[in-house]
Amino acid sequence: MKVLVTGAAGYLGSVLVAELLEAGHEVVALDNFRYRQSSLLGYCGHDRFEVVRGDARDRELVARCMRDADVILPLACLTGAPLCQQDPVGSRTTNLDAVVMLLELRSRQQRIIFPNTNSGYGVGEEGKFCTEETPLRPISLYGRQKVEAERRLLEAGNVVTFRFATLFGVSPRMRLDLLVNDFVYRAVTDRFVVLFEAHFKRNYLHVRDGARVFLHAMDNYERMVDQTFNVGLSDANLSKWELCEEIKKQLPEFHFTTHELGEDPDKRDYIVSNAKVEATGFRPKYSLQSGIAELIKACAFLRRSEYGNV
Repeated sequence: MKVLVTGAAGYLGSVLVAELLEAGHEVVALDNFRYRQSSLLGYCGHDRFEVVRGDARDRELVARCMRDADVILPLACLTGAPLCQQDPVGSRTTNLDAVVMLLELRSRQQRIIFPNTNSGYGVGEEGKFCTEETPLRPISLYGRQKVEAERRLLEAGNVVTFRFATLFGVSPRMRLDLLVNDFVYRAVTDRFVVLFEAHFKRNYLHVRDGARVFLHAMDNYERMVDQTFNVGLSDANLSKWELCEEIKKQLPEFHFTTHELGEDPDKRDYIVSNAKVEATGFRPKYSLQSGIAELIKACAFLRRSEYGNV
């Protein structure tokens, strides 16, 4: 298949491109390279790889890129509540308007597989799993934009949407501002972290499994079309405190404590059921512990100032 990936040089996109090429697909990678990242360099030797430098909001450019695409994977996004608060106009035009534009431009035969965030669940109910039927109550601007984009896509049809857990792990376009990556980096470099809202729970997913589920949907599209799926590690619905305990198992010198000095802009506090996507045959391959282990290795040469979204 010919696949258009917008935001292809990002944290998830640069891992996804590798998976698509390995599976034999032809990939058109569109990105504006706003972080001056070189995360797609390793793929330039592939005959089935084309890279386009440009903006996912550029109607003429996007129309040209998607003309022969069988599948469109719109990853281009201003990701995270802090970045969206910093640039509310840019976030709306990228996170929502650009997705609506894809719907206007595509043919009915072109498939779209879209990554949403499960932060749209907001504050959940204690002891109760969020399923795909749970009402969405996004709090941040980022969450509201992603939820609205998902709604528009599902109304249009011929789509699959995912509600991703918090991603973690090593990527060619590394990010250290994601919760697991951040905590491991602090554990390695500072040996301690001060937690706020330490009891707040959320779900986690390795970035490589985030990439793998797109290929799973492409291979099982007829079974999954016009539905949304939570995607995360079913054994990793953990509070921040519990996450730190997992890190301490591999870094015994790591210490952590609590203080009421901040708050999560997304107010994420929920547990998530991934049973629906698992029923289609998808299972994550990468555990939280394996991700922590690889992050510890990566922290030997990473520097925080180079690897974030804000």
